[in-house]
Amino acid sequence: MYNWQFKEWTHFTYNPLLVGKAALAFAEKQREMNVVLKGLTTAEKQEEIIRFIISEAAKTSEIEGEYISRMDLMSSIKNKLGINQKQIVVKDKRAGAISNMLIAVRNSYNETLTESEIKQWHALLFENSKSIRAGKWRKGEEPMQVISGAMGKEIVHYEAPPSYRVPAEMKQFVKWYNSFKIENKPLDALIKTAISHLYFESIHPFEDGNGRIGRAIAEKCLSQSFGKPVLLSLSTTIEKNKKHYYDALKNAQNTLEITDWIIYFTHVIAQAQEEAVKTVRFSLAKAKFFDKFLNLLNERQLKVINKMLDMGAEDFAGGMTAKKYMSITKTTKATATRDLQELAQNNILQKHGDGRSTHYNLSLK
Repeated sequence: MYNWQFKEWTHFTYNPLLVGKAALAFAEKQREMNVVLKGLTTAEKQEEIIRFIISEAAKTSEIEGEYISRMDLMSSIKNKLGINQKQIVVKDKRAGAISNMLIAVRNSYNETLTESEIKQWHALLFENSKSIRAGKWRKGEEPMQVISGAMGKEIVHYEAPPSYRVPAEMKQFVKWYNSFKIENKPLDALIKTAISHLYFESIHPFEDGNGRIGRAIAEKCLSQSFGKPVLLSLSTTIEKNKKHYYDALKNAQNTLEITDWIIYFTHVIAQAQEEAVKTVRFSLAKAKFFDKFLNLLNERQLKVINKMLDMGAEDFAGGMTAKKYMSITKTTKATATRDLQELAQNNILQKHGDGRSTHYNLSLK
């Protein structure tokens, strides 16, 4: 039996005491994020917001098997926010659609959730589709199934309630969402977010896009619970282990006792917040780095340093070597070696190893 087939459907049960550890971890990282953000300028904060919207847009799409250029996403978001003085033409219309939806979610984070709002998000997501009924609940007598496997050997992981039940189910969902009281932050906020996502995914009200809308609801729930837009990307964390996500969701949709699901999803939220703190800390270190060293870099060195920094908070794989330097700057080995030695002497790079194993890492301190 699926969860919606139980007589007690929508009456989820769980043990909140087992969620406490993840809630404490999230609260700690949230406090840390608030401290880190104080070190950024208004312009730098805006860049971080854009960075996380791009990450969420890219990864929530990748979970569904769609791959969208980050450059197109950035252009779309900056067009929408009015940052680009001149509108940039974006070739991939999916970039504009997912960007518009996520910005709408962010802008309305503190408004009461309604069926109309959910439909609006879906209409934005599929505004360019000719085959999907954008902004409409699904219809038809065909069962809505989540399946995998080759044709003829399909495995049914989940079957949602029949279409005729969707309008009533969504009315009940919205009523439940708005009546859930947040009395103990962050515990109640994380529990509500975990249930919101599971509950919505179990109804599966649209023909397509349920995963992306469901993750948007989770983001709204977090932001609304804490009274400000959250700076993290749930989809980035989920995408790193999609199988775990789908397995946890599948198991939770076979029962109304959802402690395991809540533990899983609250850990996802806590991990997403931890990764967000690392990302913002890296951006702050990057800004301080350029304030300190920019005037010491020649054009080749600046190009290489930017390349290393663009890799994000993780180290540039294997460090920078003379061979990589030559490839990036199209220069000679002698020039590459001299530039790298100069960067090390100025404490911009840290040298490791000798001979052929010589490599350099950034010194972001």
